[in-house]
Amino acid sequence: MKILMLHGINHNMFGKRDPAQYGTITLAEIDDKLQALGHELGVEVVSFQTNNEGAMCERIHEGFTEGMDAVLINAGAWTHYSYGIRDALAILTVPVVELHMSNIHAREPFRHHSVFAEIVNGQICGFGVDSYLLALRAAVSAARAGKT
Repeated sequence: MKILMLHGINHNMFGKRDPAQYGTITLAEIDDKLQALGHELGVEVVSFQTNNEGAMCERIHEGFTEGMDAVLINAGAWTHYSYGIRDALAILTVPVVELHMSNIHAREPFRHHSVFAEIVNGQICGFGVDSYLLALRAAVSAARAGKT
């Protein structure tokens, strides 16, 4: 089973960017934790990060053609306005879990709305790096449930 982890805009700056909100963990450390949990769960986690919206859409398309079993996405600010990424995600026929390290509903009003909410299986937010791990567990469970 292969799970695609999509990291969005500015996530390459985790560890440096707003530590009060996101902590000091780096993207490489997040990916290491996902790899370790993936190994424990018996799945392969493929991670991708970009600051380019078009590249994100292309990677989603590639995930579709590669036959990924589930997709995790922390799109960052794109969550709130990228209809292009939303439409790319809507192509997928596998479980999609949206996640955020911070609680987007307890932040600035513009962050309360996700344009992905209607098309993803669920959202996990507010648990820091654990949001990633919870999302991976949820995606694996949903993908396994769909393979009867």
